[in-house]
Amino acid sequence: MRFWCGLVCLAAVAAGAASAQDTGRKKKDDPGQIGSRDVGKGVNFYSLEKEMAMGKQLAEEVRRQAKVVEDPLISEYVNRIGQNLVRNSDAKVPFTFQVIEGESPNAFALPGGYVFIYTALLEIADEEDELAAAMAHEIAHVAARHMTKQATKSQMVNLAGVPVGVILGGGIGGAVARQGATAGWPAVFMHFTRQDEAEADYLGVQYLYAAGYDPNGAISIFEKLESLEKKQPGTVARIFSTHPMDAARIQKTEQEIDRILPARDEYVVNTSEYMAIRQRTIALGARKKASEDGRPQLRTRQDE
Repeated sequence: MRFWCGLVCLAAVAAGAASAQDTGRKKKDDPGQIGSRDVGKGVNFYSLEKEMAMGKQLAEEVRRQAKVVEDPLISEYVNRIGQNLVRNSDAKVPFTFQVIEGESPNAFALPGGYVFIYTALLEIADEEDELAAAMAHEIAHVAARHMTKQATKSQMVNLAGVPVGVILGGGIGGAVARQGATAGWPAVFMHFTRQDEAEADYLGVQYLYAAGYDPNGAISIFEKLESLEKKQPGTVARIFSTHPMDAARIQKTEQEIDRILPARDEYVVNTSEYMAIRQRTIALGARKKASEDGRPQLRTRQDE
């Protein structure tokens, strides 16, 4: 009898766990439940406070190594887009968004809500929903706590006998210096798995949609990155090495948009303000390049 009861109890526990997983999956599929679901759940040695402290330290290293765009109009506008996306996400930490100079059309996130956007991403993103899609993807990495989960796994297996705290802590400055500004810093800071990238795609389009943007902006920017990588291999940073920006990834995202996002009568695709900010970014880059080349600089009405 005790043996039979034990089986029943085990079956009940298993059924309860399965039911909880099913509930979690259903909530994760429902953009109407954004903010009330714990997408960052999982084994994690890092508290949110520790994660934010780590991110702050790494962000300071980035700012020391990178050229941050100081233009107040560009900075304020990109931050405004980011904060709108964060309000429509599952994230549980405050975010900061900064634009940095770089020829790689990407953005990257650090633990605790620090997101950096390369100027090249604004240049390749013709419409606001495309830029927002890339930013939503990075917000999703933070919301799902992918970086500290990966750090936890590394600590658990203790790869090469080196504590991950050393890798992500004091040694980061030297790593950045060795890689240089054009090497793609995200590859230095973290190594996302294929599953992490797929989840960030999945959550990112939901955040994009919840913020009022056309979720197909994600498809559009993915296609541009795929095309650019085919024409100029290596142009798209190594961040996508574990989950290539290919037709299969794009098709999967299209299917998920059709499956979980109810159609709306109207979406934000582009704005005149974004067009002006994008052009301002391009003009700043052109002026900087002209200055480095020793050519005369011309001021245009768009620069004012």
